[in-house]
Amino acid sequence: MAEVEVEASGVCINEALTDDELRAVLAKLQSDKNKDVFGLVCKRWLHLQSTERRKLCARAGPLMLRKMAARFSRLVELDLSQSVSRSFYPGVTDSDLKVIADGFGCLRVLSLQHCKGITDNGLVAIGCGLSHLQSLDVSYCRKLTEKGLSAIAERCCDLRSLQLAGCRSVNDKALEALSKNCHKLEELGLQGCTYITDSGLTSLVKGCRRLKFLDANKCNNISDIGVCSVSMACSSSLKTLKLLDCYKVGDESVSSLAQFCKSLETLIIGGCREVSDESIKSLAVAACSYSLKNLRMDWCLNISDLSLNCILCNCRNLQALDIGCCEEVTDAAFRGLNRDGSKLGLKILKASNCPKITVMGIGMLLDSCNSLEYLDVRSCPHITKAGCDEAGLRFPEYCKVNFLGSVSEPDVFV
Repeated sequence: MAEVEVEASGVCINEALTDDELRAVLAKLQSDKNKDVFGLVCKRWLHLQSTERRKLCARAGPLMLRKMAARFSRLVELDLSQSVSRSFYPGVTDSDLKVIADGFGCLRVLSLQHCKGITDNGLVAIGCGLSHLQSLDVSYCRKLTEKGLSAIAERCCDLRSLQLAGCRSVNDKALEALSKNCHKLEELGLQGCTYITDSGLTSLVKGCRRLKFLDANKCNNISDIGVCSVSMACSSSLKTLKLLDCYKVGDESVSSLAQFCKSLETLIIGGCREVSDESIKSLAVAACSYSLKNLRMDWCLNISDLSLNCILCNCRNLQALDIGCCEEVTDAAFRGLNRDGSKLGLKILKASNCPKITVMGIGMLLDSCNSLEYLDVRSCPHITKAGCDEAGLRFPEYCKVNFLGSVSEPDVFV
């Protein structure tokens, strides 16, 4: 064992400091690199560093997982997710999940994205062994069905976050199990779960009334009935709702959100083509107009200047707005935005494929907004770099303007 001497006294640190004192030293180290260096001093320090480790990202089979469980006995967060582009088959298997369930008793967060080999049997093992699990991500684990997810719901009653994006076989029965058992659930990802219907959402919020985040993007069997159930049941908690390409969702949903959800911060209704000015105006004057930060309504073809101007005038904390392909929007949407002298806080505006917006409209926007960081005007025939330069438009110093698609897009709406 390596010994570190204190030159002034000749006393060995390992003799002078207790385990608790060494843990206190370790806790002071901020970076993972420094914590790893701590473990290189000697076997005792390595053991302490291992037992204090809370988070680990790895790829390992059953044998290595058992060794990890013995070494990292107090691990709280484990990420075994596979890369989308470089995933290997079978990767994580049900037998691996059995080892995890038996060996990592302190685990609270488990991520298994794109683990193609796991089935319901593996989730049953996780449910039996990790009853205190609070967060589970099994996005794109496509062999999973309501059987495995129901086992998780029945045994992991402390669950706060569950991500099921791309789990195509998940249906309403899984949501019913969550409603009965997981009353602390705050985040639920259902992107692409096309078997989910209004009945499932209505059942879900009977028991899960603390939802803050719900991603139902591309759940195309959801309509106004299900969304209204969510808005009424989770009125005090809901902050993020994603409904991209839910083509059955219309004005009734948005009006219900405006009426009940006073803390709404992010709303994605892109591709919801039944949404019109009527409900967007109600959103602009609702209590949530003060909290709304991100609004995506691209491909909402019934949106016009009237409702967009209301949003810009009243939602003063709005930071990101997507109106791509809203073909009826014109320069008039940007008139009178600074009538009270205050500036907009808008940082991101995506207005691609809006053929009726011109350089004049962008100029009016810039007059009332000096915080813009990204502007997307691709495929806007009346807005070019040359035209903006000729008009003398002055964009904020750090603003990136995407004229032709050569600028990377921010992922605020992902």
